[in-house]
Formats: sequence, structure tokens, C-alpha cells
Amino acid sequence: MGTSTAIGFESKLWAAADALRNNMDAAEYKHVVLGLIFLKYISDAFEAKHAELEAQRDQGADPEDPDEYRAASIFWVPKEARWSHLQASAPQPKIGTVVDDAMAAIERDNPSLKSVLPKDYGRPGLDKQRLGQLINLVGDIGLGDHASRAKDILGRVYEYFLSQFASAEGKKGGQFYTPSHVVRVLVEVLAPYKGRVYDPCCGSGGMFVQSEKFIEAHRGRIGDISIYGQESNYTTWRLAKMNLAIRGIDAQIAHGDTFHADKHPDLKADYVLANPPFNDSDLRGRCVRRPPRASNLA
Repeated sequence: MGTSTAIGFESKLWAAADALRNNMDAAEYKHVVLGLIFLKYISDAFEAKHAELEAQRDQGADPEDPDEYRAASIFWVPKEARWSHLQASAPQPKIGTVVDDAMAAIERDNPSLKSVLPKDYGRPGLDKQRLGQLINLVGDIGLGDHASRAKDILGRVYEYFLSQFASAEGKKGGQFYTPSHVVRVLVEVLAPYKGRVYDPCCGSGGMFVQSEKFIEAHRGRIGDISIYGQESNYTTWRLAKMNLAIRGIDAQIAHGDTFHADKHPDLKADYVLANPPFNDSDLRGRCVRRPPRASNLA
């Protein structure tokens, strides 16, 4: 299921968010928007579990115990990072600092997100009034409750926004996003049902997302594949980590240049899925690494 399948409000949400961009470059703005969407998702998922635990207090449940959430594979969201707190602070000039503090608090309490979330909302160049409007816009959408997660609404919104930002950035957008129809072809050809799936230049992680969709569509088991990847661009690596986290996909994604510093040197992959960065012309001095032993290559 790709971005061609519209939810109905995707394009309206994009148009509204893009209208708040003002003179900000798309490459910069995408981290502002996608970071907030990610924060709204994990806050919604947290609140849904919080309500469930609140109803189970008589049975010994504790809604403020982080372990209750981690046991359910839900990120723990401290009070200062919950969406209700952000939205209440949206009209205030300090909203940028509030968002930065929220991102830092989530990274502090969820080690898998360390150094992943954007934390530059308080910078002077970001219009705080527009940031508050964007928070209110995202706040009107349910993303992390059970019904929304079942429909993969957040994943589809996130994927749609990634594609729109890639389009807005033009050729440079190919560094972090491969068109969904290209990804689908590669995945359908290789049919990665079981084993280790590896992408040495994984961008924002679209190959991995499509692999899991393929397995679900063919009634396979998600746990039958293990995912490994590497991405040289730090900001794109962060996008990949967020993209996979919102879908609950467990993956070993390393940051670094695969040509110069292979972070998975001993990996024996069953499938290698990759769309190499052909738009990167600065390959001088690089030697192409020998691909891992694999039964299928693309």
C-alpha cells in the first residue's frame, strides 16, 4: 500500500502544513513537520495505553509506571512531553523551547531514540507563531490511538509527507526517499519472506517498510525477517529511525558511509535491497565494497 492510496485528508494536511512554511527551505522544514508528527504519534499511543491502565487501577495497574508501556512496546512519554502540554503552550513565545525540551525528555527516557529527534525548534529563525499554528494543525489528527494504528494512518501520513518533501527538494530529495513504486517493484521481485534483509544506503527506510507490507499482504509473519541498514547522511539516518519507530519495526540501522566505514562487516544477508545514490557525484577515492553473501540481490 503506497502513497497513491489516499486517506482523504493527506493532501489537505500537506497543503495546510506547507502554507505555514513561509520562506523556509523544504529540506529544513521537513524536520520541523516530521518531528512534530512523530511526537504526536507517540503521545497518542501513550495516552491510549494510559487510559487503559487507568481503568485497570483496581487490578494493580499503574498509569505512571514506564515499564507498563515498555512491556507493550509503547514509548514512555514524560509529562513535559505529552501533546496536551505542547498544545497548551502553543500560543506562547517560548513554544520552541517547550518542544525542544519535550524531544530531549523523550530521548532521555527512551534510549532507542537517543540522538534521533530534532531539537532545534527554539532557534531564532523559526517563526514561533507559525510553529504554534502547526502544532494546533497536527493536534487535530488522531494518529496513535488503537484504531489509527490499525489503519496505519500515521505511517501513511508520514510516507506521504516524505514523498512530498522529496518532490519539493527535487533531485536532492532522492538522497532520502525512493519513489514508492520503485520500492514495490524491488520488493515484489525479491519477495523477502524470511531471513536477513539489508540496505547499505537505506535513506529514510522505505525499503524496510515495504518489505514488512509485503509480508503482511501475503499473510506471512513479521518476525520472520531481521532488518539491517546503513545511511551516511546523519539527518536522513534520523528520518529512517523515526520512520521505522512509528511503525514498530525493529531494525539495526547504523550511521556512516558504507564505502568507507562498513558497520555490518560480518553480516551474511539473505536479501540486499538498495537504490544506490546515483545522484551523488562525489565518489572519488571510493572503492565499491564487496556485497555481503546473499541469496538474492537487487
